[in-house]
Amino acid sequence: MGPTLRVLINMGSLQRLVPFWLIGLASFFFAYSSILIVAVIYGAIMQFVVEYVMHRFLYHREPPTEQSMFNTLYRGHIGHHEYPQDPEFFTGDDHWYVVRFGLVSIALHFIVLWPFVGAGWAILWPVVAIFFGSISAFTFYEYCHTLAHLNVPKGPIGRHITRSHLAHHFQDHNATFHVSLGMGWIDRLFGTPHDADVARARFDRKTMLSLGMDPDDLRLVTARKAFGLKPRYLGDG
Repeated sequence: MGPTLRVLINMGSLQRLVPFWLIGLASFFFAYSSILIVAVIYGAIMQFVVEYVMHRFLYHREPPTEQSMFNTLYRGHIGHHEYPQDPEFFTGDDHWYVVRFGLVSIALHFIVLWPFVGAGWAILWPVVAIFFGSISAFTFYEYCHTLAHLNVPKGPIGRHITRSHLAHHFQDHNATFHVSLGMGWIDRLFGTPHDADVARARFDRKTMLSLGMDPDDLRLVTARKAFGLKPRYLGDG
């Protein structure tokens, strides 16, 4: 657990979320009500769904043709697939994105809830749900993701997390978009669970790490140069 926690402690996105998580935690305890337990659960579930949706539809979208946009996607996710053990690519480089996303989510919840429950509950509910529930779930996601990629001793749960996520990296990048432990139901719900037969039919050793792109695609070559990287192929050390 130690090496995993050290990586998490140094993640810029989590560092920026700490004060907001403390606000959510304080709001939960100081204004405690059973309905706030529901808010925490709601916030956590929504985060796990967002985890899936962003991974599948944003990070695995059709690669842009415009190079600067491609470089952004490369830094945000494609590079992580090409260099899956490099902590520099565990997250994107916009560490404030999660803060902006959370604040916008609270604002939208407030607008929707205000006419029905009044301003007080309309702000308290999303603050607890998102700052406490969602950030806790996001931290758990980052823990599972980091643990899956680090070459460290792991118990049964750690090995399960690793097998599940690395199947996405090395067997079928079009399936198993959930990462967090216990969230496989989301892939099953949306029709993207890991299937060994389908994975074998889709598998292409040459393009596995580059998400189906030719590793010599000029966009990939240019992006690697921009970040000082060399191409990698499945089986390289």
